Amino acid sequence: MQKTLSYISLPAIRSNALKIKKLACGAKFYAVVKADGYGHGAEEVARSIEDISDGFCVAIAEEGIALRAAGISKEILVLTPPLDCYDAARMQAYNLTATVNSVQTAKLCAGLDLHIKVNTGMNRHGCNPDGLCDLLKSLPPESIKGVYSHLFAPENAEAAEQQRKLFTEAVKEVKKVNPDAVAHLSASGGLLRGGEFLFDGVRAGILLYGYEPSGFKAEGFKHALKVYARRTQQTEFIGGGVGYNFADKNYKKLSVYRAGYADGFSRTVPLGEKTLCMDCFLSEEDNDTALIMDDADEYAKKCGTISYEVLTNVTKRSERIYER
Repeated sequence: MQKTLSYISLPAIRSNALKIKKLACGAKFYAVVKADGYGHGAEEVARSIEDISDGFCVAIAEEGIALRAAGISKEILVLTPPLDCYDAARMQAYNLTATVNSVQTAKLCAGLDLHIKVNTGMNRHGCNPDGLCDLLKSLPPESIKGVYSHLFAPENAEAAEQQRKLFTEAVKEVKKVNPDAVAHLSASGGLLRGGEFLFDGVRAGILLYGYEPSGFKAEGFKHALKVYARRTQQTEFIGGGVGYNFADKNYKKLSVYRAGYADGFSRTVPLGEKTLCMDCFLSEEDNDTALIMDDADEYAKKCGTISYEVLTNVTKRSERIYER
């Protein structure tokens, strides 16, 4: 097997899901499996926790369609509003729940179940509060299955509280039209704030895969992913370079491992010696298989990014192996 190997623990994801369910204190739990389950495989993740979650969130219609093809029957909310009638038609064909953020998208979503997205400060999709009244007038009450927003800085208590108050007012207006609409404001960070931030439901993404959102600490969550590389060669060092670099010491032997920046790792963050090549790296290790990533937070710090980006990048060209 020339691909990197991604070893994914479904029991760890189930354990994390159960902890999220407990933290939600009776609120609905929407598992966020966009970006191919943050690199863990959306279909396998969803199948493994469908009995725990109340629904799923994806970024685009095609991700929802893939879940339906995998046999997922619970509600699937598409977080990006439809851009045209073709998006809406695909959502209708596969019984996906649409996000509506304007009178224009409301027209596209005729006949669809939908959640209204309200902009409370993220400024990334969402109807501004002063436009909510017109949006509600354009929708059949029975189509409104939910209303939601997103905290732009959940780690900041003042900013989060301001958004919570704005969202509370929006929820009141929506529930006048449909009292059964599910209100959800919090992703993983808001979930950890708890209390009044829980509303009727929560959306949990990064916590599901065992990582804390920035600014929060959460006990007992398990990392679900480890990435391994296979050794392709071991050679006596003859001097010269280490990949595309001059050697700065005299090695005895070097092993070549089949993982590089084309596999989602950063070229300038060494997995072994010096910088990565496109498809491989060199190391003094003497193992047939090398563990190259088991803590996305730790690797992300070296790269100057966040665990979300690492997780979705390093499994693009991997062979996934699932522990069940």
